[in-house]
Amino acid sequence: VFLFPYSRIVLPVSVEEYQVGQLYAVAEASKSETGGGEGVEVLVNEPYEENGEKGQFTHKVYHLQSKVPAFIKTVAPKGSLEIHEKAWNAYPYCRTSESHKFLIKIETWHKPDMGNQENVHGLDEKTWGNVEVVNIDIADKNSISSKDYKADQDPSIFKSEKTGRGPLGPDWKSELPNNPNCPHMCAYKLVTVEFKWLGLQNRIENYIQKVEKRLFTHFHRQLFCSIDKWIELTMDDIRRMEEETKRELDEMRKNDEVKGMGADD
Repeated sequence: VFLFPYSRIVLPVSVEEYQVGQLYAVAEASKSETGGGEGVEVLVNEPYEENGEKGQFTHKVYHLQSKVPAFIKTVAPKGSLEIHEKAWNAYPYCRTSESHKFLIKIETWHKPDMGNQENVHGLDEKTWGNVEVVNIDIADKNSISSKDYKADQDPSIFKSEKTGRGPLGPDWKSELPNNPNCPHMCAYKLVTVEFKWLGLQNRIENYIQKVEKRLFTHFHRQLFCSIDKWIELTMDDIRRMEEETKRELDEMRKNDEVKGMGADD
């Protein structure tokens, strides 16, 4: 079991706005990742309550055969590249568990600050002393590879028509707290991984660390640059959108499976 670097992601949105924006962006990302018989399958999306905690529970399956490195495919048993993700969204706290041959747990606190709080997740002193803190700047072009770059997802040139926020210049983080027209918040993400594959720990650790940072960076760049599409939505709108997205994903995967069966005949 080991901890990844502790990510802090500051955003020019409020904690309340982020709740809607995050769910909108997740639904859109699910659609873009589905096709060819692979992608996201939503099994459960419903309210939950346990131990005094209330929120939304989701159970998704990610079919990822073509999206993992060759060295994992060669040792992965059949079916192990179907990743089950269970998420308990008790906003502003969320926890996600992804299980296959290794267990990935992501815990996130969303706070109305500039990422200046220490040890938000309450780790013991020894554990916290060994955790590296990584600050992800969504406006830094150097944080993504050139092949991943998309101009319409670049906060350094995007300007929101509905909110007037952006573009985010080199000093946007230092300017943000003094801007009365723009709220701010930080997503504090703690990633823990437990391995069940022997002999691959270093390679898997390096791979997951690279993937998680890339995902966090891309997702939040997309979230901010799509703000005009979700800023006026309510949570009721989001729940309706999630239902529609589930139907679309199921239909996409069914159609692809039918095509695949026809191709084998």
